[in-house]
Amino acid sequence: MGEPFDIRGLIPAVLTPLTADGELHLAMVERQAEFLRAEGVTAVFVGGTTGEFSSLSIEERLALASRWLEVGRAYGLAVLVHVGANCLKDSQLLAVNAQRQGAIGIALLSPHYFKPATPADLVACCRQVALAAPGTPFYFYHIPALTGVHFPLTEWIEQACEQIPHFAGVKFTHTDLLDFQLLLQAGQGRWRVFYGVDEQLLAAWVLGAQAAVGSSYNFATPLFRRILHSAEQGDLMTARQQQAQAARLIRRMLTMGYLAAAKELLRWRGLDLGPVRLPLRNLTAEQSAQFRHWIEQELLDVAPPLH
Repeated sequence: MGEPFDIRGLIPAVLTPLTADGELHLAMVERQAEFLRAEGVTAVFVGGTTGEFSSLSIEERLALASRWLEVGRAYGLAVLVHVGANCLKDSQLLAVNAQRQGAIGIALLSPHYFKPATPADLVACCRQVALAAPGTPFYFYHIPALTGVHFPLTEWIEQACEQIPHFAGVKFTHTDLLDFQLLLQAGQGRWRVFYGVDEQLLAAWVLGAQAAVGSSYNFATPLFRRILHSAEQGDLMTARQQQAQAARLIRRMLTMGYLAAAKELLRWRGLDLGPVRLPLRNLTAEQSAQFRHWIEQELLDVAPPLH
């Protein structure tokens, strides 16, 4: 197995491009990669929650990952592929495809329709998928708000490391900063922990996070870079102000439908990734106009000026 790629900093969980009628629009992936590289991004997380994975067919997920892995090589982007699914055989197919095409890692969230009853059952699920791609670093994607699987990581992660030789870390998308601290302490540098709650990035960074995977890094990378720069310079007052600005933006987006608002923000910046799929809703023309007015009046430095 290759050694885990040393990813640090901000990693966008990329949105999935769709045509106006809701079909996969793979031709836009190159535009996304070009846009993100211009923002200074060096790695992406593909096919996760932000990418609407649960609304994509297995064939679409395979095609999306393959395209990103191809484009990533051309643009110097490291690609992490999410392979989680309720059907572990689907996850295995995604894992094999990711390894074959050179992903720097695969990430798996817990099955969440029929949920594992114990931490041991969850480890067994992880092992079954991880062993389908034994040459690729394996990460667990912890997002209990959506999976409903709440086992504290420190209760089972050592067992996972014993059973999965290429266990490399965790994508921690949870607001429980106590569990996050304990996870960092337990790991002592043995695994990478990607923090996944953008509106709490500063708190996680102060606690020891060195890398973050999030949806906001698609459209507000400059703001979040300023947060980290201020923190690293010891200017916590400025960092707090910048983080509060990010939190206000995210809260506003959540009131409208977060992913639809994210696609709208990118559209204003010249990158049209199409609509979101049902059961998510797209913004109405009125919502879009109100959101744009709010951005322009209240948060002028979230990103470069809108087109």
